[in-house]
Amino acid sequence: MITNTFKNKKIIITGHTGFKGSWLAVWLNYLGAKVVGISRDIPTSPSLFEELSLSKMLKNYQFDIVELEKLKKTIHEEKPDYIFHLAAQAIVSKSYVDPVDTFKSNVIGVTNDYPSTSNSDVVVITSGIPRKPGMTREELIGINAGIVKSVSENLLKYSPEAIIIVVSNPMDTMTYLVNKSFDIPKNRVIGMGGILDSSRFKTYISLETNFSQHDIDAMVIGGHGDTTMIPLTSISKCKNKLLSEIVSKDILEKISSDTMVGGATLTKLLGTSAWYAPGASVSYLVNAIINDTKEMLPCSVYLEGEYNAEDLCIGVPVIIGKNGFEKVVNLDINKNEMEMFENSVKAVKQTNLALDGLI
Repeated sequence: MITNTFKNKKIIITGHTGFKGSWLAVWLNYLGAKVVGISRDIPTSPSLFEELSLSKMLKNYQFDIVELEKLKKTIHEEKPDYIFHLAAQAIVSKSYVDPVDTFKSNVIGVTNDYPSTSNSDVVVITSGIPRKPGMTREELIGINAGIVKSVSENLLKYSPEAIIIVVSNPMDTMTYLVNKSFDIPKNRVIGMGGILDSSRFKTYISLETNFSQHDIDAMVIGGHGDTTMIPLTSISKCKNKLLSEIVSKDILEKISSDTMVGGATLTKLLGTSAWYAPGASVSYLVNAIINDTKEMLPCSVYLEGEYNAEDLCIGVPVIIGKNGFEKVVNLDINKNEMEMFENSVKAVKQTNLALDGLI
């Protein structure tokens, strides 16, 4: 549920010039939040800089009506193949919804200006390179680990009490990196992957059963990877009826398989990582934190014995509130799913070994 609680809250997005970060800005804009996007570089094309004088506008993202119309024309008619920055994504999108938008939000963007992020309530880290076709999330670690650690250090310098949401891939390992690198309570560091994976799980269930996604109760736990996530088919329900009683075993396995490769399928089709659904999923988590909803959501958090796992971050059901995650919820999963979770733990820990020297 969207409320005006966002009115006095400040949300930071790192890597806001990428697709995920910019679409997250759009979603948070609709919620009425004050959004500050911070990037390390300016990724727009030189020709657009020259045409729209974006180098000047990037300082505060203040557009007059002439510049805004030029930007709309550039996006819709010239269809540039580069990743537009936050101004192009959030400001233009906002202009289209202003006639029906009842929220008064504030979206700005800065480059390497960390003081502008001070006193933030929630920080979302999307910084890093996106996954390319054929690339696993794990292969990203060498580059993204250094980026995530650097931006986290700078953000915590100015917002030491902020709740950190990690989206950068490989997400479980990046979340672990933040947990181990800084002296902050574990409840304030949350990795977002399970919410997205669960939404895809519900989509495939809906396609096979014709039930509305709103009538489906389903969750994905484990690592946020094509081979490490575990769609919990044993406890999934459609209108309170077990999914296993609605579809055959073969269909159940197909739903699970389609869910696990959902991200890779989109990457192959798009040529880069997905952004629209990830942005919506992060905004859902931010909303749960800001509005203290106490919802149970699958998130990557630091475990200390829960689910027989410790010293890693991995997706498990948690209660989300204003202080981050409040507790881990133990679900009654079957033996096979528990074995899959144990294998997922081993895989994530193996990936974490690549952080040697960084934590």
